[in-house]
Amino acid sequence: MLKLGIIGTNWITEQFVNAAHETGKWQLTSVYSRTLDKAHQFGDKFASTSEFFDNLDDFFDQGSFDTVYIASPNSLHFEQCKQAILAGKDVVVEKPACSNPFEMKALIQLLRQHPDTFLFEAARHVHEPNFRAVAKAVESLNVVQGATLTYAKYSSRYDQVLAGKEPNIFSPDFSGGCVQDLGVYLVYDAIVWFGMPSSVDYHATILETGVDGKGIAVLHYPDFDVTLNLAKNVNSYLPGEIYGLKETIRMDHSGDLNKVVLDDGNGHQKDLSVKQADNPMVAEANEFADVLNDKDSNDAKQLEEDWLAYAVQVNKVLYQLRQSANIKFKADKVAKEVEEENNES
Repeated sequence: MLKLGIIGTNWITEQFVNAAHETGKWQLTSVYSRTLDKAHQFGDKFASTSEFFDNLDDFFDQGSFDTVYIASPNSLHFEQCKQAILAGKDVVVEKPACSNPFEMKALIQLLRQHPDTFLFEAARHVHEPNFRAVAKAVESLNVVQGATLTYAKYSSRYDQVLAGKEPNIFSPDFSGGCVQDLGVYLVYDAIVWFGMPSSVDYHATILETGVDGKGIAVLHYPDFDVTLNLAKNVNSYLPGEIYGLKETIRMDHSGDLNKVVLDDGNGHQKDLSVKQADNPMVAEANEFADVLNDKDSNDAKQLEEDWLAYAVQVNKVLYQLRQSANIKFKADKVAKEVEEENNES
């Protein structure tokens, strides 16, 4: 049984812990929060929890857990991942794992210095059977002529923006914004299904906080384009589509894939869908556990490397999209300055 520690006590953490327990391969033992009261409020819901911390150093030094799940604000992921790796803890970090390629490069270098420590970016939909059904269907197409993918969901935190406030998920200081949150699902879709684009453009609606509320991204490939429609300040119910010649792969949702259909263009449809777990994080929790329970095998190490390679590519494209829209994070300046100092020394 893998022992789990958590950073972040919000709804997504509870969903992951429930998913982890559902697999029967994990148990929550250790909770960190900024206050002990919050740590207890979260951890007391799970009988296996035995340790509560409000000091991050103590959490890593004294915690009995094997793996940490990090679901803090985006801008904190990098430093917390570093601290976990240095403490010998395996890491599951919510997407995006890093704010920019400077941080990602430093994280990869640190992992190479600690080869027995594994890190997973929690891109949960990549591990779901319907995501892989789409990937298999794309491989079956003789020609790919592009795709249109949508993930647009109104955030309750946007009400705070309208009230003149700057919540974390809409703040450049915390590496927030639409492309970093919902856009990451669509970028994962494109990279896993089609590979790295040759160039990108992002036409974003910039909020008063300095980050994007919604936008249209275009990923350019040698023979086709993939259009990403993303938003956190509107709701969209558009399906996702991938275009072959006559064929079209249709998805009910590009981030939450419950229904996948292949339309042959001649009036015939084939349902490619697989029934998925009610908790959408079960698939990733199950696969991460299998790899961690078999860390010494070549297959496990290869899977971790493959998933990490996708994370690096996604991070690069997210950064390119932000550059295209002139969206700057506080973390960009800090990480770049650190890299320049390291190069000089």
